[in-house]
Amino acid sequence: MRHNRSINHLGRQSGHRKAMLANMASSLILHKQIETTLAKAKALRMYVEPLITKAKEDSTHSRRIVFSYLKQKEAVSELFRVVAPKIADRPGGYTRIVKNGFREGDAADMAIMELVDFNMSEVAPKEAPKKAATRRSGAKKAAAPATEAAPATEEAPAKKAPAKKAPAKKAAAPKAAGKVSTKAAPAKKVQAPRKTGK
Repeated sequence: MRHNRSINHLGRQSGHRKAMLANMASSLILHKQIETTLAKAKALRMYVEPLITKAKEDSTHSRRIVFSYLKQKEAVSELFRVVAPKIADRPGGYTRIVKNGFREGDAADMAIMELVDFNMSEVAPKEAPKKAATRRSGAKKAAAPATEAAPATEEAPAKKAPAKKAPAKKAAAPKAAGKVSTKAAPAKKVQAPRKTGK
């Protein structure tokens, strides 16, 4: 039983556990939202919230302490430049854990962990319509220039098209002949041993 044991070792040695938590904390700071197991999310909350509190005071000493935990310059810069100003007035509770069902393979409890002050529901719809719009407009634009370009240069492609088709037919004929000859040769070789064997 785990009475009075506040640290979840997550089934890992300390070096592996620290590296994993540092990586997950950096991903959370950079992407503002991650999906992981519920046990890892709870362990990560205990790891990352003191670092976010430390980031409220932007000093060289604070940056060095946070860097000793995160080990990524990009994550430290993002924490002090983007995240810290938004959470300056919040006294604690910088992260939110939302349960997200069970994993298919082993039925582990899954959860989404996110930073509270960064509303991901506002960010996600902005990205999705842009992708949809570019795909639709790209398909229309691709079809439109092809139709416009064809009438303008009808004579030039008409002259070039027969030249391209003729070599293709010539190239196809030797290939077909080669294929026929290769098929005939193995058939004779296969039949000859059978006759000698009988």
